[in-house]
Amino acid sequence: MNLKIAVLAGDGIGPEVVLQAKKALHAIGVMFDHDFIFEEALVGAVAIDKTGTALPEQTLNLCLNTDAVLFGTVDNKDNQDTNLNSEKSPSQGVLKLRKELGLFANQRPIKTYSSLVPFSPLKREIIDGTDFIIFRELTGGIYFGDKTLNKDKTKATDLCQYTQEEISRITHLAFQAAQKRKKKVTLVDKANVLETSRLWRNVVQQISLDYPEVALQFLYVDNAAMQLVVNPKQFDILLTENLFGDILSDEASAITGTIGLLASASFGTTKALFEPLHGSFALAKDKNIANPIASIVSAAMLLEHFGLQTEANLVYQAVQKAIDYNVVTMDLNPGTNFGTHEVGTFISNFILNKDDLLYFNTNNVHIGQSTIV
Repeated sequence: MNLKIAVLAGDGIGPEVVLQAKKALHAIGVMFDHDFIFEEALVGAVAIDKTGTALPEQTLNLCLNTDAVLFGTVDNKDNQDTNLNSEKSPSQGVLKLRKELGLFANQRPIKTYSSLVPFSPLKREIIDGTDFIIFRELTGGIYFGDKTLNKDKTKATDLCQYTQEEISRITHLAFQAAQKRKKKVTLVDKANVLETSRLWRNVVQQISLDYPEVALQFLYVDNAAMQLVVNPKQFDILLTENLFGDILSDEASAITGTIGLLASASFGTTKALFEPLHGSFALAKDKNIANPIASIVSAAMLLEHFGLQTEANLVYQAVQKAIDYNVVTMDLNPGTNFGTHEVGTFISNFILNKDDLLYFNTNNVHIGQSTIV
């Protein structure tokens, strides 16, 4: 398969972690005779510094004319404009890109690795075996509704608005995903208070009739937030609107013990974007300490999107092996000898020749002293 991939590494640790994802994809290309063509472009604060806008036209045009986008992070700290409607806001690059590519559905897998369970603040018996996906609607809701501020700056409003079409298109994706998993969808809303949530319930309930083998459950968002830390193993597909999805997916990162493991994919009718869930972590920039696994897993999700399941499974296997052998960054092992690039190299080398692990000695592993690293 030939794929043209736009690479928007962005700011902070973005370039470092995205490089490791590219290494994994290159290894997959070598092993399975695929041709992945990467084209780099600017986004976020680095784009503002060089072009005056967070999403240059050249970047947008590239993304519109490629098969997929591999995204890093954007930096919102430093001295950038915090007004999301401003061209000087790095976040505007992300929001505008989602809108222009028509990316309406965000998928965020939450899965525990047994050997990393001790890193979670939650008890092993609560989280071990957790495996669910959050489906977050991306283009509607309070983030994109009309906003007002009176002249005295004493009263503000944010309009939360949804249409039947916006709800319907992501709901079908959620039920289709559930059909391939544990056949359960949980809709998270606030239907006891919000009219938009009542619309969500009505639309989702109607669509559920088309998927009789999939069970549908409703949870208010406050209860869902509690259930995520009390009994996360009950979930399979968790479907929700933009604001609730943003908050709950960050909360769910506590289950894994580090946000550095969490990847995401955003889909539209024709376009798709893949990115780690974590932020820019500017303090770690160029220090070789950032966890690249989320970015590498996002590359695996890219492969899945194009029907390359065997290839994706090999990436997942390589990530699992790195974790099993404790070839991880300092967020997972404070005393580690491995950094961002070494973890990425281990994973890409496993993909190229996993038999090398027969000679891998975990008692004598240091950077540069393994047949793999």
